[in-house]
Amino acid sequence: MLLLNSAISLAVAQEAEQVIELTERLAENGKEEEDLSAFEEQLDFFRKHPINLNHTQAEELKKLSFLTPLQINSFFQHLKVNGSLLDLLELQSITGFDPETISKLLPFVSLEPIGPHSRLKFKDLFRQAEQQLLFRYGRTLEQQKGFKDLPDSRYMGSPDKLFLSYKYLYPKIGAISILMKKDAGETIGTKPVAIDFVSGNIALYNYKYIQKLVIGDYTLQFGQGLSLWSGFSLGKGPDVTSVASKDVGLKPYTSSNESTFFRGIASTIQLSKKFSISPFYSNRNLDASLNIGDDGVLRLSSISESGLHRTAAEIRNRKRLSQTLFGGTLQYQNHSLNTGFSSYQSRFSHPFKQDSGSYKEYNFEGEKLNNFSFHYQTSFQDIYFYGELAKSQPGGWAGLQGAMASLSKTIAIVLLYRKYDKDHHSFFSQAIGENTETSNEKGIYLGLNYLPGPHWKFALYFDYFKFPEKKYRVDSASSGYEALLQLAYTPTKQFKLGIRFKTERKQQNSTAGSTITALALIQKTNFRLEANWKFHRKLNSQQRLEFIHYQKGAQLKEFGFLIYQDLKYSPMQSKISGNIRLAYFRTASYASRIYAYEADVLYASGSGGYYGHGIRSFLNLRYRLLKKLEVWSRYAIYYYPDQKLISSGLDEITGNKKSELKLLIRYQF
Repeated sequence: MLLLNSAISLAVAQEAEQVIELTERLAENGKEEEDLSAFEEQLDFFRKHPINLNHTQAEELKKLSFLTPLQINSFFQHLKVNGSLLDLLELQSITGFDPETISKLLPFVSLEPIGPHSRLKFKDLFRQAEQQLLFRYGRTLEQQKGFKDLPDSRYMGSPDKLFLSYKYLYPKIGAISILMKKDAGETIGTKPVAIDFVSGNIALYNYKYIQKLVIGDYTLQFGQGLSLWSGFSLGKGPDVTSVASKDVGLKPYTSSNESTFFRGIASTIQLSKKFSISPFYSNRNLDASLNIGDDGVLRLSSISESGLHRTAAEIRNRKRLSQTLFGGTLQYQNHSLNTGFSSYQSRFSHPFKQDSGSYKEYNFEGEKLNNFSFHYQTSFQDIYFYGELAKSQPGGWAGLQGAMASLSKTIAIVLLYRKYDKDHHSFFSQAIGENTETSNEKGIYLGLNYLPGPHWKFALYFDYFKFPEKKYRVDSASSGYEALLQLAYTPTKQFKLGIRFKTERKQQNSTAGSTITALALIQKTNFRLEANWKFHRKLNSQQRLEFIHYQKGAQLKEFGFLIYQDLKYSPMQSKISGNIRLAYFRTASYASRIYAYEADVLYASGSGGYYGHGIRSFLNLRYRLLKKLEVWSRYAIYYYPDQKLISSGLDEITGNKKSELKLLIRYQF
């Protein structure tokens, strides 16, 4: 019992580390706009409604991102051999469940024998349901160039950022969600766009043969992300097993990201004990730039996924392209084998047309695209196999095959091979890779997790990749690699020390104006040292020092560093809590930027890109006014002592500082 009590005391800190790791990985992969609110809400839900480990499925456990596929497989093998768990202490006897994993898991699981749906009374649908109303406000305090009275391009709306959401939830029965958002520079309450972004859905669960039914906005995640995956995926990181995507099928969409979702109706229907089918239909209007070709036909020039509608041009391109999808996924599932076949068609109101000779010449052309894929996950003894094969019509193939194994209680390895044809097309893919799309790439990945002692954790991966054809800013075939080595030392519950070394090597066109026509070699190396110290039951301190070396070709060399100190005040029962950061950074340019997680108001965590020479600081405060009413506030500032202008274009600020204010109010009832 002592192990369980000590594990629970560490859970909150480890959950925070997990959010930090995910946020920084997304930002480093060029997804700075990705929204992790859905991930944080999922953990919050399971904290209030723990998973019943004796009555759960793999799909539910996959929502806990810290559990690896190997661990999930071992868990169900344990149940198959030994029957239901009698006590949570039994988790210690399951292969791969080390003390750190158990401590992360305990806040989100239980052995409660009766599920909420078995006690359901319709008269209680409102009284026993959980409801939440959330409002968030933010703005940059300095005036940006786009908000001045310019004769040409300017922002049409105010600098205020607004977000409003309402959620109704009856666990395992149903949910209702609606949200509205306005970005800085967008209008509100005026024509032609009264409210820029509105999203919502109604979800029903566990009704007869209907496992899930969602009307409105939703996401689909099947297989390994080659063909049908909306929302973010984890990709490469210190947890090497994260390269195996954990698909969770159909989910209601509750994020404020304006591009990564479907809109229509979808369901998961149980055909038999082991077979299910997930049909879906979606129709959305996307932001697009259209041009008239030589033949007089209106053709698609580009699609925008930013969700920003601030200038006259952005408003003009708003919702100009209609996208219709329909299809489904047939799945066979049991505890040791999961296979599925997906098929769907995408139709567009205007045809895609690519310029011959450009790096886009192999991209999709036309108005209709068919996608097919087969995925599987299975295990043999202590080896977990997974893979997916996808085909686009028109277009080529994409495939990946992976395996991970526990060689002992302390060693786990992962091996993955991928090959994506240059003409494989999918508008909904999030598979592992260096390209933003699953095309024009070959690669092999090898990862290792090693626990050399009770206080040590070692992670290593190496990923080699090739691009057979030209791509953005690369005019010929190219190749590269990425490697990471990380060591964590946790001598006590209150102290953790980490060291990370990461290096990337790629090729790119030579700098403009250079007389060299061959591809230039880009080398980027990061070294990080950080410590996390809980020196008081109410206070937690984190320090980080990171160096970067960036080089392009033989001439351009850049060095930089970031150092920061975080202090978090979080008493268990106090009405007030908060955290503060002071950071100093110096890098030569944006190319040598350093990413670091930044705590924010509720459901708004992000990752700042630190570059240039300056000081960064922010203060977050949370105050519980009433039992059901909480308020968050945030003030953040960049100070650049050597600059007279910050940013560029319409975001340009005259001066050497940029500050931001946020306020969030949440009422739960």
